[in-house]
Amino acid sequence: MAVVYVIQTYPDELEADFLEFFGVDLLDLWRGRLSLRRVGVLIKSLLSKPGGSTLLMAMDERAKWAERDYFLARISDALELSNFLFLKANVSDDDTRDLEFPAPIPRPGEPEPQPTSEPEFSDARELTAFFGRLNSL
Repeated sequence: MAVVYVIQTYPDELEADFLEFFGVDLLDLWRGRLSLRRVGVLIKSLLSKPGGSTLLMAMDERAKWAERDYFLARISDALELSNFLFLKANVSDDDTRDLEFPAPIPRPGEPEPQPTSEPEFSDARELTAFFGRLNSL
């Protein structure tokens, strides 16, 4: 049974969350005042509280961030890349030679991003051919 597994594996996190979110003492299960069914219902509710439940964070490290944190990190990464590409396109090569490709913000529960090499840019002939194919659609 999944409820028993969660109780045995994450007792401290479960007890802390029950007290914080529901005002329920997990020891009431052994005192006969709390049923396994109700514990299961409360666990299910805890699993839908990203960024706040210590149980969920213990089970999945990615839950340390709320959805908005992932959106903000993605926006920040996109802005960094946009600024990098703008500088590469509009500043002389001598000034941007030491400019490093931006590294994405590390996310919890994901492996550390490997440094990537600088992207290759197309020359004028390739761009002309690409836009010519778009025009002929």
